[in-house]
Amino acid sequence: MGQGPERRAGPGRDGEGRGGGFAAAANAGPIAAAASNSPNRRRDRADPRGDSIIPSDVVTFSGRRGNSRRMFTLDSSGPVARLSLDRPAARNAIAIGQWPVLADCVAQAVDRGARALVVRSAAPNIFSSGADLDDLDGLSSDPALRARFRTDMARAFGALAAAPIATIAAVDGGCYGAGVALAMACDIRVAGDKARFGITPAKVGIVYPAGDVARLAALVGPGQAARLLLSGMTIDADEAREIGLVEERAPSAETAAMQLAGTIAANARSSVAGLKRILAGDPAADRLFDDAFDGADFRDGLTAFRARRSPTFR
Repeated sequence: MGQGPERRAGPGRDGEGRGGGFAAAANAGPIAAAASNSPNRRRDRADPRGDSIIPSDVVTFSGRRGNSRRMFTLDSSGPVARLSLDRPAARNAIAIGQWPVLADCVAQAVDRGARALVVRSAAPNIFSSGADLDDLDGLSSDPALRARFRTDMARAFGALAAAPIATIAAVDGGCYGAGVALAMACDIRVAGDKARFGITPAKVGIVYPAGDVARLAALVGPGQAARLLLSGMTIDADEAREIGLVEERAPSAETAAMQLAGTIAANARSSVAGLKRILAGDPAADRLFDDAFDGADFRDGLTAFRARRSPTFR
């Protein structure tokens, strides 16, 4: 959590008001349900583009309106789906009521047959400034909602991590707090020239949740994790690559991520799903290995190899 350098934005065209980025410290999630008992809340509606179901009018903990504008959008028209963060007026600060939309978009990408998912920003020079500061202010007076916030955000990150398709974060700008946690929940991270990373809960008197700390330590080691968390420092793309926070460095993260996603999408979907399970320590790893030899993808792949052509997996 903590607050990234881009901490507040002026009123936007969508009426979001300040909505500053709160480099979020929780591997937790949204509390869309928190608004369900509000007399001001209207029924949910389906987005006309069919990308997601979102609340028609989200009322956050503080009762502030303006976060109902769709922030996460999904383009799943091809084998590589794109999940975009699009709240430029607030530098992609993530409102509490938007976290379920993220989980829903991931599920929809899988259901629609995408073979890889790139998470990127539609706003220039920013990936995400973190969780919404004004929303999180309401957590100070409601312990029950704190727990729901944490667990709901964790579900959103869990949806990314456990998706049976490859997930790649394309970071082409500032990435702070909950934005870093979101990127870490993906399988692979690519950093562009303008990428900056900061995990700053210590600067605002809060902590990062255990799940996010564990992901950070797994990527960079406990010493570097302590350095980043305890100092709240901001590092650039080159240092992020050097310490292992990101796996690839490119001038344009989105371009490189889409190329990598295309390469992955051409492989057997069953192999990608199985390898992700093995990487995550699935106890059924031996069975996954054995069963693959009896699968249609293996037969198709072997036939293509012998014919010296590229396979066409289902």
